[in-house]
Amino acid sequence: MARRRTGPTDTVKDLVYQRDGGRCARCGSLHRLTIHHRVNRGMGGAREPWINQAHNLLLACELCNGWFEDNPKSSYEAGWKVRRPQIPDEVEVEYADGRVYRLTPDGGRSAVVEAGR
Repeated sequence: MARRRTGPTDTVKDLVYQRDGGRCARCGSLHRLTIHHRVNRGMGGAREPWINQAHNLLLACELCNGWFEDNPKSSYEAGWKVRRPQIPDEVEVEYADGRVYRLTPDGGRSAVVEAGR
């Protein structure tokens, strides 16, 4: 019996890689990159259709991917992690260059402009 695939498709991974410029969203590293779920999938995957869409995914180096789990308060504040029942495209995320974006399910992102900037 074949294993059920619970992660994002190769097409979605490519969208995330392109959107994030092939760099870790937190530190900007180009090395040992992985796909990070902002809202955790949970054991065995999740039933929400958006869980593996681009707005719930970030490119992260292995070091930062572990850092997100070890530093949940900072990770939630920066949008690298998102708490249920929030939907990831409703939560802004900070990138390594200090810019803040809203991510879209189709792999896009739009810059958030703060008042006074």
